[in-house]
Amino acid sequence: MFGRSRSWVGGGHGKAARSIHSLDHLKYMYHILTKNTTVTDHNRNLLVETIRSITEILIWGDQNDSSVFDFFLEKNMFVFFLNILRQKSGRYVCVQLLQTLNILFENISHETSLYYLLSNNYVNSIIVHKFDFSDEEIMAYYISFLKTLSLKLNNHTVHFFYNEHTNDFALYTEAIKFFNHPESMVRIAVRTITLNVYKVDNQPMLHYIRDKTAVPYFSNLVWFIGSHVIELDNCVQTDEEHRNRGKLSDLVAEHLDHLHYLNDILIINCEFLNDVLTDHLLNRLFLPLYVYSLVNQDKGGERPKISLQVSLYLLSQVFLIIHYAPLVNSLAEVILNGDLSVFSSKVEQDIQKNSAKSSIRCFIKPTETLERSLEINKQKGKKRMQKRPNYKNVGEEDEEERGSEDNQDDLDKSKGTEASSKGVRTSTENEEIEMVIMERCKLSELSISAVTEQNTTDEEKSAAASGSEITNWNRPFLDMVYNALDCPEDDYYALFVLCLLYAMSHNKGLDSVKLERIQLPAQHAAEERNSYNHVLAEGLIRIMNYAAQPDGKIRLATLELGCLLLKQLVFSKNGRIIKSVHLDCLEGAREESVHLLRRFYKGEEIFLDMFEDEYRSMTMKPMNVEYLMMDASILLPPTGTPLTGIDFVKRLPCGDVERTRRAIRVFFMLRSLSLDLQGELETQLPLTREGDLIKADDVLDLNNSDLIACTVITKDGGQVQRFLAVDIYQMSLVEPDVARLGWGVVKFAGLLQDMQVTGVEDDSRALNIIIHKPASSPHSKPFPILQATFIFADHIRCIIAKQRLAKGRIQARRTKMQRIAALLDLPVQPSTEVMGFGHSSGAAAQHLPFRFYDQSRRGSSDPTVQRSVFASVDKVPGFAVAQCINQHNPSPLSSPSPSSGSGSTGRCDSVTASSTSTPSAAQSPAGLIGIILKLKYF
Repeated sequence: MFGRSRSWVGGGHGKAARSIHSLDHLKYMYHILTKNTTVTDHNRNLLVETIRSITEILIWGDQNDSSVFDFFLEKNMFVFFLNILRQKSGRYVCVQLLQTLNILFENISHETSLYYLLSNNYVNSIIVHKFDFSDEEIMAYYISFLKTLSLKLNNHTVHFFYNEHTNDFALYTEAIKFFNHPESMVRIAVRTITLNVYKVDNQPMLHYIRDKTAVPYFSNLVWFIGSHVIELDNCVQTDEEHRNRGKLSDLVAEHLDHLHYLNDILIINCEFLNDVLTDHLLNRLFLPLYVYSLVNQDKGGERPKISLQVSLYLLSQVFLIIHYAPLVNSLAEVILNGDLSVFSSKVEQDIQKNSAKSSIRCFIKPTETLERSLEINKQKGKKRMQKRPNYKNVGEEDEEERGSEDNQDDLDKSKGTEASSKGVRTSTENEEIEMVIMERCKLSELSISAVTEQNTTDEEKSAAASGSEITNWNRPFLDMVYNALDCPEDDYYALFVLCLLYAMSHNKGLDSVKLERIQLPAQHAAEERNSYNHVLAEGLIRIMNYAAQPDGKIRLATLELGCLLLKQLVFSKNGRIIKSVHLDCLEGAREESVHLLRRFYKGEEIFLDMFEDEYRSMTMKPMNVEYLMMDASILLPPTGTPLTGIDFVKRLPCGDVERTRRAIRVFFMLRSLSLDLQGELETQLPLTREGDLIKADDVLDLNNSDLIACTVITKDGGQVQRFLAVDIYQMSLVEPDVARLGWGVVKFAGLLQDMQVTGVEDDSRALNIIIHKPASSPHSKPFPILQATFIFADHIRCIIAKQRLAKGRIQARRTKMQRIAALLDLPVQPSTEVMGFGHSSGAAAQHLPFRFYDQSRRGSSDPTVQRSVFASVDKVPGFAVAQCINQHNPSPLSSPSPSSGSGSTGRCDSVTASSTSTPSAAQSPAGLIGIILKLKYF
């Protein structure tokens, strides 16, 4: 026993020392398979481990030893896998076999090795094997195995899967049978498999898909999508209390997945597949279900319908996602220029008399299931010839399904004839219907051109676009769009209409000529225009007027989208083309928004924070219509409670705080729109401009500046020596510039208005200072950018620093509130001096911090400022005191201005730089105390 153990530990010779990754070990595994051809309870685990080991050896051999695959093929080892499957040895063996095969094909990288594995049709035999798909684990590994194989498809490997002689493509046909599987991951895998198949440029294979599988697959797929849409509509209509939002979100996400999948098929640009898919989408889904529901809300008819909001919502998603020109142009033509006759034309009525179908444009269930249709087509196209040996399923009996084939032969002949006649008739019907559409399009073009090509005014052109001049041509779908824009009560439908117009105008596949018929410019169109759709413009301006009313029911998302569309409507390549009357109406709406915001204007601190937060949120996160149309919550009636979790811009305000926020946003949007249409630049907003603020590493001239030395102890325990300086809007921590006497390098700068200052109980020389980063949204948690303890030389300097920071914060907020009052045309109260903070008339007009330092700021790497180094940091404030002790100006209304000889970080209790004031430093107690303290300290 000990000798055997020594041999194993020491790595001696024999079976125990055999490498598991070698040809010899593969031969050993083959020997095990030959001895265990029948699966029993005793050898089940042994066979599973043997299959795993063989897979590992094959993957290793793919990279290291080609003789491994030679032996694998020579011994026909795949036959053992098939035999194990056909013995119905239980789910454990099936799962392990599918898992190992999936790993094997995933990790094979050399094409030669792949060809070895795919030869002799063994893989196809595994694909068509009748697994127990009620087992979720078997289903998961099986569909994963098919997806792995589809990733290996190309022009060379497709011949291993598609048999042109027998018209059989098991990988594809077996996969699409699970297109409507209850498990979403299975459906996603099926879509991936089909896309991988469609991308292979093999014409015989693609023709087989078109002739044998396209119509049954696409018809069943369209019905499956429509069934989800009807379920989605039922969920919307029964969930007015917002209780099933989870289910509704899942249904919307599923519909988005469907549209992206359809778009992925279309962008592959396989022409004959696109023709079949486009025909089914238009005539079986989009027109009869989506478009027909726009004007027919009577649920008692024979045709299935969905609610108006769901129809508009889904059509907007279609135009946002799908850009295939033939599809979107045909759909847009019906919406913008069609009427109900497209559903009951004379041609269609004639077809109904000779067809068992109720209508050529109707959402109906396919007569056969997909699996049954594939079986019928397979039997129809099956050639009566002997299969080639390498395409014959190894180990299967020659008489497979022969009895069932004889029993179904007569039935298939009759159904095949019927299906063939249906196919011919459908083709003829489609051509006739397309001819009718083309004729109606020509009619509309002639009618509109008869109005627009003459010497007409812009008003007449706009009337023609709205349809009022064409009395013989009814456009109910377009009328519905215009009528929905009049929304004094709520914007439930208006939001969806705006999204639809936006999606159509931004669709790259849509012909701009179709949009020009209603004078809606496409985003990608570059033509010059001299007129625009007055009816649409007036509808948009009406929405803005409603939004500016105190009791307005317009959501912020609707208003922002309306502003985007109006700018797109009235801006042309050659500039603005808006009429003065429309501009005056817009100015009236802007003034209404000013009056609305005045009602909420308060001198409290929270108003300033809300004002700046809303402007920051609006500029940092502009509207993304694609994301908006992914949100299922807008399908439900507008609500005013935040308890639903709906984003603020997508619902009505609740309470005074949210009404204030809404009034601020409305003011910002209408002000921005007004300035854009008048060609003016925004000069007042934001209240704090990044370009006007001091930033870290700025080099400042600190001569004649008030500085307080301190030790900064950060939260992580670090200590640094800094000088504290206070500006109009900011506090800064600086250190002396080693290259220039009297200059300093900014190491930190933060806004005074976002600062909190508290004392330390057990240390009269210390202050706790926290400065928060401006929040990106009103609900985000404040993030501290500075959280430190400041320790000063004595308690007097600590008191001075605390007063300076506190009063500076008050003055900074007061200054901004005065600027807001100026924006709202409110009287500005003159500010009184707060701890030496005053403003002259020149500086009050600018309120720009350190503006007088602009010429003094230089990077620390500037070679021109590399001069002598300070012997001590204390020389900076000492130098400042020595230079300005005789030039102090305590005037309460003075402030830094560009005319000052040198800069200052703020007027506090000590040194100033103006030489024009009459009082001396001794006449100002605050100034005198500051000078004495500095002289004493230094």
